[in-house]
Amino acid sequence: MQVELFLENCVQESDSVQSQIKEDDSLIPDHTWESWFHQWLEILHPHLPPAASYEIGLRLTDDGEIQALNAQYRQQDKPTDVLSFAALEADFPQNEEMLASLPLYLGDIVVSLDTAARQAQQNGHGLPQELAWLTAHGLLHLLGWDHPDDESLMRMLQQQTQLLNSVGMTIDLEY
Repeated sequence: MQVELFLENCVQESDSVQSQIKEDDSLIPDHTWESWFHQWLEILHPHLPPAASYEIGLRLTDDGEIQALNAQYRQQDKPTDVLSFAALEADFPQNEEMLASLPLYLGDIVVSLDTAARQAQQNGHGLPQELAWLTAHGLLHLLGWDHPDDESLMRMLQQQTQLLNSVGMTIDLEY
């Protein structure tokens, strides 16, 4: 299985993001993101439409941009940590022609580095761990996972924990 990742890192363009990032917090290199998405999609293979390769967009941005997107698409005029824009509907019947096109586009994940930096500090871990956590959450949404109730939220959090563990990260959550 192959994964094509299109990563847009807007951190260099944002002074507000730079002020949130501690000196010891390095951002995640592109090749690491690609490796993580490959591992995560291998784990999530039972939840994927069949395809030889997949395409995902990941945009790392600031609170201003994510607030505008949140207002436009979710009618919530406030910043958030992560947004997902799934290309496939969970219950949408896939036809052979669509599945034969390579790569299969799963959608886009947008993460606010401002919010991620604040949450990392509040939760007592580094920015890379918070970014991995939020991105794994966004990936699950791309694949149709949702959390309308406590039971489904717990299943989703457990799956996120498994994804982070697969790339050598642990996160302390009380389920």
